Amino acid sequence: MSTLLFVYGTLLPGAQSWEVLQPFVDGHGMPDSVSGELFDTGLGYPSAVVDERSTNLVQGRTLQLTATHSAAALAALDEFEDVADGLFRRVVVTTGSGRTAWIYVNGAGFTLTRIPSGDWMLHDAP
Repeated sequence: MSTLLFVYGTLLPGAQSWEVLQPFVDGHGMPDSVSGELFDTGLGYPSAVVDERSTNLVQGRTLQLTATHSAAALAALDEFEDVADGLFRRVVVTTGSGRTAWIYVNGAGFTLTRIPSGDWMLHDAP
């Protein structure tokens, strides 16, 4: 099981939901990306669709989950991301830096608006 997590939206260091993730990670991670598309859900947070064949990139950070808290972190994040109800799904992805990491991707029928830059922190939500 990977102890790395790729984040791209409100769980990024300094973003509105960082405090949910912060107790479970070492530091602020490293800038990274995954192949796919980033979307604005219109609900104040993004959703990603990963596609290893895509030339588009979702920008974010890869964070190291603390060894003693990785299972607790994933359980807490599964609840935060509403995995049980299918809002998001947790899958494994290979990042642009070649690391294997967990990522939460689109799992529900959101009305999605593509974010061309692939970067939630640069996106101006309507």
